[in-house]
Amino acid sequence: MTEPDLQLVLGGLSRDVLREALAAQGIALNAYAETLLERSAFDDRTERTVRVTRRSVAELGLPEGGTLPQVLAATAGVGLRPCPLTTGPYLRLAMTDQEQAPDAVLSAGRAPTGALHVLSSPLSEDHEVPKGFYLRVVDGTVWLRGYRCDDEYVLPPESQLVLRVPETGEGS
Repeated sequence: MTEPDLQLVLGGLSRDVLREALAAQGIALNAYAETLLERSAFDDRTERTVRVTRRSVAELGLPEGGTLPQVLAATAGVGLRPCPLTTGPYLRLAMTDQEQAPDAVLSAGRAPTGALHVLSSPLSEDHEVPKGFYLRVVDGTVWLRGYRCDDEYVLPPESQLVLRVPETGEGS
């Protein structure tokens, strides 16, 4: 990865204040992101600092891409962790310089081009429940979007993921 890791403060805001902060920056949300923002993870307002990094699916050792379970296993294999669910909105607020996506397709049943997926552990095995957030800029609109997938869907090798760097001494 050519970019440095990022220290990010999560929490501290109520769900309503977090939504207001997103709206104040002109950040658009899809219905899946709205659903994720209703999860109990956003009830805890305790501030917590995490260090995140960016890797492609291929950089995790999956040169042909991988399913969500394969990506999660590969993440652990390279010493990284899924992010807390709350990472998505706070990263979106902090990341003001994301490049414009090369296309404007918002939903096509595939990983969107130019997206930065915030990898988190699935909240449910139900494939109708959103799995996490991704960040994307489309036609000048800054998005925080939620996504769904099943355990058969293969993330392409070039898909970019945000992962948590474990704290020193943190167990596997």
